[in-house]
Amino acid sequence: MPTIAILIFPGVQALDVSGPMDVFAEANSFLPPERHYVIEVLGTQEGLLRCSNGLCLAAHRHYAQVHDAYDLLLVAGGPGLPVQARDADLSAWLASAAGKARRHGSICNGAFLLGHAGLLDGKKVATHWNDAAALAACFPLAQVDADSIYLHDCKLVSSAGVTAGIDLSLSLLADDCGAQLALQVARRLVVYTQRQGGQSQFSPYLTPVVDASSPVAQAQQYVLAHLGAALDVDSLARQVAMSPRNFARVFARELGVTPAYFIESARLDAARALLEAGSEPLKTVAWRCGFGTADQLRTVFLRRLGVSAKQYRLHFFSGR
Repeated sequence: MPTIAILIFPGVQALDVSGPMDVFAEANSFLPPERHYVIEVLGTQEGLLRCSNGLCLAAHRHYAQVHDAYDLLLVAGGPGLPVQARDADLSAWLASAAGKARRHGSICNGAFLLGHAGLLDGKKVATHWNDAAALAACFPLAQVDADSIYLHDCKLVSSAGVTAGIDLSLSLLADDCGAQLALQVARRLVVYTQRQGGQSQFSPYLTPVVDASSPVAQAQQYVLAHLGAALDVDSLARQVAMSPRNFARVFARELGVTPAYFIESARLDAARALLEAGSEPLKTVAWRCGFGTADQLRTVFLRRLGVSAKQYRLHFFSGR
């Protein structure tokens, strides 16, 4: 029987635990008894552990009592993990347990605990978009992906936030037992077997990130106020009385992106807001946001978000 362990702690995100558990528990209803997944919850403390939503969970065992070699060892996430200090004992146990496991990984920002255990060095890892920058800063040897819903990098598996743990678990189930079983479980849970697009479609809108008095911030504000205008490096440089070459260099240094990328991002976010709030035709949205044509709008949505503008509106339109 394949064995799965999920590590929990005070403040854990409940759905990071129950989502993956339900995927494999539902799979058991389709599998013969000798192939059932055996699922164990391990706690960092004894007794009831209060989740971030107030629900209390009781682990089967304290992690220190465990010396088993699991088929899959997962670490759940929780809102407090990015600022939680490293626990040397837990990190040592995680490093040892991951070495024994066939696969190991994290849900959401549970990746921070893996990082403290030295398990992210040189690895591609997904986490919640809101914690990606902090994870990359804490563990510079990790290759943090802020957009992927989930990732497999050899033995390491990881997912984005909260419900993405279900996506990751379905992908692992498909690896173990085939795509057909994963589809059957997804139908039972009323979820997609594979979501379209990445986390970018859920992340917050573009906001200035530099000193408001700087030329770069002034250029940002000009872009946001003139999305329908012809915008390029030359026109923005004129607005802040800089040479185009120097402006482009300073802009990229302070923001980490080119002016062209920022302009496209600003137009994309404006289009997202219009698609969420109204029912204007795509060609009208494209014109208002400076894309020119509906085809260009569609192209940018697919390239940047992984979903079409029409699909985005279907998912996020708030006027129903």
